[in-house]
Amino acid sequence: MTKLSATCNKRGNPEWGKPPEPIPDTPTEFELHARKLGLTKQTFAASAELRTWCEYNKDRCYIPEWLLAEWEII
Repeated sequence: MTKLSATCNKRGNPEWGKPPEPIPDTPTEFELHARKLGLTKQTFAASAELRTWCEYNKDRCYIPEWLLAEWEII
């Protein structure tokens, strides 16, 4: 007879019941692009380049709804 160690019989998820790790606060793609363009919240709507980027990425990236509504992209 062979003796099985306790480690090879473990089943299931060892993380079960533990709280999830906190998600780090990272900027969205929209925020990164607006920062790259040097825009502030007050100048978002006036930027033609940001609008073009938003029209192209509206289904892929988060874009504030108020901005989409202002540009009538929704």
